[in-house]
Amino acid sequence: MSKLPPYADIPGTTIFDADMARIGFPLNQFCMSLMSANNRTRFLAEERLYLDEWPMLAEQKEAVLKRDYNAMLDLGGNIFFLAKIFATDGLTFQQIAALMTGMPARAYADMMLAGGRSPAGNCYLAVPDGDHCLPTESAV
Repeated sequence: MSKLPPYADIPGTTIFDADMARIGFPLNQFCMSLMSANNRTRFLAEERLYLDEWPMLAEQKEAVLKRDYNAMLDLGGNIFFLAKIFATDGLTFQQIAALMTGMPARAYADMMLAGGRSPAGNCYLAVPDGDHCLPTESAV
């Protein structure tokens, strides 16, 4: 992998860049295979057997089997490709976003309808040229 990009230290953020695309290519190709009804049926019938047809990292396969979408993102998955998995499972983006944030689906929906999460307190972990943090809730 190349030198760390300047956005590598944003807490809670996984950026899908060229390095991640290379790592995630087999995972994302597997996801795209689920565009076919026949492949969805095969996958749901014997998930491990179907996954073993793809040259994914063992960690990528385990993340798919566990439906650990945060791990899949960290392993190069692109959310728009990963959507093929949760659609195969009959789930929506909203349901998966709630799951990925650790919130109940209704609470997640209410938060988003109210304008989303507050950006307060989000910052780079290490910025050499000054403070690039928004104030925390208590400082507002």
